[in-house]
Amino acid sequence: MTKQIQPDTQSVFTELMNWVGSPHLEPQVKVEEWVEGDRRVIRADLPGIDPERDVELSLDGSTLHLRGQRRSEQHHHHRTEIRYGSFARALTLPPGTRVEDIKAEYDNGVLTVSVPVGSGSGTTTIPITRGGSEQAGSDQAGS
Repeated sequence: MTKQIQPDTQSVFTELMNWVGSPHLEPQVKVEEWVEGDRRVIRADLPGIDPERDVELSLDGSTLHLRGQRRSEQHHHHRTEIRYGSFARALTLPPGTRVEDIKAEYDNGVLTVSVPVGSGSGTTTIPITRGGSEQAGSDQAGS
């Protein structure tokens, strides 16, 4: 069963600013995310790049950083709608994600990254213990 991930507010804002053509943002990478079984899958469109030379993936805490560069080709008298230059994207991963759990593959212009869903996505109840002074006081009251 496939479950779609809802975008966070930051990526929605970034996408909106990218759509209206804000000059203050770097060209962004379009991604889609979903959960498949016990893994979260992130797919990014990166056509026309060399992943070994032009893309870097790194993990900082629970943030996956995707950075890279699309190099322009020099042609005489040409028109282009393709965005060249540096790009960057930061995606929040489940708490406790380890680098060794991340799988990344580039095929036909698409980078696919998958990570375990993790147990940190739900609510965990923290038990509360009583201090020693309360326990001693209740023992004396019963005597």
